[in-house]
Amino acid sequence: MFYKKLILLFCCFVPILLLAQPVIDSPIVADYTYTLPDFIVEAQQDSNYEKKLRRLIYNVKKVLPYAKMASFRFQMMEQNLQVLPSEKARKVYLKRTEKAIKDQFMDDLRNLTRSQGRILIKLIYRETGKSTYDLLQTYRGDLTAYYWQALAKVFDANLKEEYDPVEDWQIEQIIKELGFE
Repeated sequence: MFYKKLILLFCCFVPILLLAQPVIDSPIVADYTYTLPDFIVEAQQDSNYEKKLRRLIYNVKKVLPYAKMASFRFQMMEQNLQVLPSEKARKVYLKRTEKAIKDQFMDDLRNLTRSQGRILIKLIYRETGKSTYDLLQTYRGDLTAYYWQALAKVFDANLKEEYDPVEDWQIEQIIKELGFE
């Protein structure tokens, strides 16, 4: 019983003593700096996450050269189209360029997986600044662009998809680590 009164007395007076500090009427504001102890939080890596990341790195390594080549071809084609004198010459040039691209890359592009194809669509946007759908629409026409968009939808892709460095931060980081930036 005595201990209960002592604990009650202690609990009542200690807070009062802590609150009864002298009040300083000084305009000087004290700047307190707190140093917190250093610590490292070790996150447990999910093996599934690691597997997905390795697969993403592999896919980006595989399709990035195609996106770079597409950007180079697009810039070269833009320059050449501006030099050509007539609309007929432009159409002939576009047909020849399309045939050359198909002969060079079609076999490789047919062997891409769905996820590699989706990454390629994003990387083409990243390199050219235009979506794959817009490129097709500009150079091949509305009907052709619509056809390829419908075919892409069958394979869970979207030719109108844009590359967002914030949303696709992992891809951006992989490209920087590979030294392609």
